[in-house]
Amino acid sequence: SYFGDKSSCVENANTLNLTSSSSVRGLNSACVGKTPLSSGRSVCRSRTPLMGYSVTSSSAVSAHTVASVIVAVVEGRGLARGEVGMASIDLKNPEMILSQFADNTTYAKVITKLKILTPLEIIMSNTACDAGNTTKLFSLITEHFKNVTFTTVPRKYFNETKGLEYIEQLCASEFSTIFMEVQSKYYCLAAAAALLKYVEFIQNAVYAPKSLKVHFQGSEKTAMIDSSSAQNLELVINNRDSRNGHTLLGVLNYTKTPGGSRRLRSNILEPLVDAETINTRLDCVQELLQREELFFGLQAVISKFLDTEQLLSVLVQIPKQDTVKTAETKITNLIYLKHTLELVEPLKGALRSCNTQLLKAYYNSLENTRFGIILEKITTVINDDTRYTKGCLSMRTQKCYAVKPNINEFLDIARRTYTEIVDDIAGMITQLGEKYSLPMKTSFSSARGFFIQMNADCSTLPNGQLPSEFTKITKMKNTYSFTSADLIKMNERCQESLREIYHMTYLIVCKLLNEIYEHIHCLYKLSDIVSMLDMLLSFAHACTLSDYVRPEFTDTLAIKQGWHPILEKIAMEKPVSNNTYLSEGNNFVIITGPNMSGKSTYLKRIALCQIMAQIGSYVPAEYCSFRIAEQIFTRIGMDDDIETNASTFMKEMKEITYIIQNANDKSLIIIDELGRGTSAEEGIGICYAACEYLLNLKAFTLFATHFLELCHIDALYPNVENYHFEVQHVRSSAGNKEKIAFTYTLSKEYTEEKNYGLKAAEVSSLPSSIILDAKEITNHIAKQILHRQKRTPEMMKQRAVYQLAMRLVQTARNSRLDPDSLRIYLKGLKKKYEASCPAPSKNDEQQ
Repeated sequence: SYFGDKSSCVENANTLNLTSSSSVRGLNSACVGKTPLSSGRSVCRSRTPLMGYSVTSSSAVSAHTVASVIVAVVEGRGLARGEVGMASIDLKNPEMILSQFADNTTYAKVITKLKILTPLEIIMSNTACDAGNTTKLFSLITEHFKNVTFTTVPRKYFNETKGLEYIEQLCASEFSTIFMEVQSKYYCLAAAAALLKYVEFIQNAVYAPKSLKVHFQGSEKTAMIDSSSAQNLELVINNRDSRNGHTLLGVLNYTKTPGGSRRLRSNILEPLVDAETINTRLDCVQELLQREELFFGLQAVISKFLDTEQLLSVLVQIPKQDTVKTAETKITNLIYLKHTLELVEPLKGALRSCNTQLLKAYYNSLENTRFGIILEKITTVINDDTRYTKGCLSMRTQKCYAVKPNINEFLDIARRTYTEIVDDIAGMITQLGEKYSLPMKTSFSSARGFFIQMNADCSTLPNGQLPSEFTKITKMKNTYSFTSADLIKMNERCQESLREIYHMTYLIVCKLLNEIYEHIHCLYKLSDIVSMLDMLLSFAHACTLSDYVRPEFTDTLAIKQGWHPILEKIAMEKPVSNNTYLSEGNNFVIITGPNMSGKSTYLKRIALCQIMAQIGSYVPAEYCSFRIAEQIFTRIGMDDDIETNASTFMKEMKEITYIIQNANDKSLIIIDELGRGTSAEEGIGICYAACEYLLNLKAFTLFATHFLELCHIDALYPNVENYHFEVQHVRSSAGNKEKIAFTYTLSKEYTEEKNYGLKAAEVSSLPSSIILDAKEITNHIAKQILHRQKRTPEMMKQRAVYQLAMRLVQTARNSRLDPDSLRIYLKGLKKKYEASCPAPSKNDEQQ
């Protein structure tokens, strides 16, 4: 059979022809078939974590940064081209995620999904890179993922029938509804077949039957943020220094577990689009903020959890070869499992008095009797006082004495032998200390085993040296570490004894795990609960450090006195705050102002606040309301791209093309400068045309520009609003020079500042003669070509009518005012309308 027993589950290695390259560049190097046992697999081998890794402690929250995801991608052929199937599995988390969706010719969804997964390795069919017939998808993926290992496998392994068989065999019964979802999704099933076959091969292990969590993820349940926007907004990586924590992830990440940190990262890159789900999370954060004892009680329990997902990943894999390393790993992880299950009751206790819907649901999930059943099965075999401890020697001792006495007679004898050897080592080192009158003590490290350590000054030693029988001497300050021939032999005996203990313990542990597998799905739920609670606690923690506010979800983007969350962290004080207002009637905002006045920071802040709101976090503002954004696009920055030989202008054009091709009415679009890489006339033309195209959409667009001519577009389109950043002119104490002081405050209408580029140049070290010439030439050109458009009274009246109509529609939809307050508000609208309408001319009055 395709599955068979564990020894035959993966076919002969030589039959699985693989092609791999650390970074596929050309077809000559990429598409030569190699067997996995040949040198061609060495790249993959060295980069793929094999069996034997064990779970990290909760302190290793940075674990998520190490790539461990393998992804299989397959595309339909012929008429089905553009239909893409993906399957991914994290080697540290036994959850397979399947996706299938139709993508356009830019493959934006595929690239975005892959960027979020940050894969260690990508598997594709060998037909995707046939010489002279490379598919566009293959070319795009290899272009975007230059540092990822690529492996091509024969197309026959992308088999949807085998994929469905695999899922039926491996999927835990509680997730069996996946069959209904994926039965007709042939491409994601084909990707799943190739992926599982490949993972079993490289891991040299098979997944236990009914042990995997399989999950289908469409592309419509989350907002799409392309990789360029994620980089521009510094969501998870700082652009100046990748190790720097000045990112949105850095601002919100107070998680205590690696699983919580991973969930936060994936949520930031893929925010939710369902307002009900977001509000459910916000209810939880609100309760955590209002009830201090609940917050600290939960945080205390969550911080004790290890990496539950990685623990599960190791437990559900059955090694094909039983080695000392696999035995030791399985024993360690059974101890970790016991430690995890013992935390279920304290977690239930912390959640017992909660009020919100989600927290109550989590409490009910923890009531599952299977947690107790698994723990009971473990405690019949494992000692009650066996637990996870820090320190390699104490953990080694825990593993040795994990199994209760009298279960295996030979195991008890081996343990007695081990104890005697350890006692003999301690006795021998004590005797050596007495013999040489030196303060020797027994130390242990996983690399050296038992060795001797001593704190002594060199001058106290005879002839300034240790006696000749000691070897492998190292010295750090006044601490000597060394061993002796007898101690090395004793360590070897100790290791031999340990191997026997581990082997016998392993057999008992394997039998125990076989009994546990049928109940293991409850651990997936536990893992999910822990990571979600950790993330929600992290949101609440971030709120306590600053005055964040709960967002509302309407059809309007309104932020009162909002500020930039990352800038606040960098500056260690609250940045200047500003208002933002976009609605269906005012969905296009043009922002002007001098260089360094705060335009880019303001635009990025709006996008960051939108993302924070959509992941269920509070937002840095006094009040905020958001319209759910299905896509967030940004065009920021002026850099050339040397790698792709793209000039600044071509890079701008590619980015704006991508936005135009993919934006819809529910998008949030941030454009910071456009058309600056070419001549002013052409730049203005491109900006104007792009604006007119975007104005046909109902997307919320914020457009920062230095082209003041663009501001007059509001005469033609009443849904355009102009804003600018104010500056003040300050004379120096000598009185001979004028400087610009930035207020970072946003005001209505476009900027009145002129020649602010020249003023910025004055501050630099450019010679004064050049600046004077530049001023003269600028004035001359300005007189010749700058003709401002005048607004006619008719235009102004039309605009006032439009603004009034849109405000009335907004009020009808969203108002929560009582009748008296509503009457006052409507009177205010009337006054505003009358003030906006131009006074009638004499001709009008005579008529």
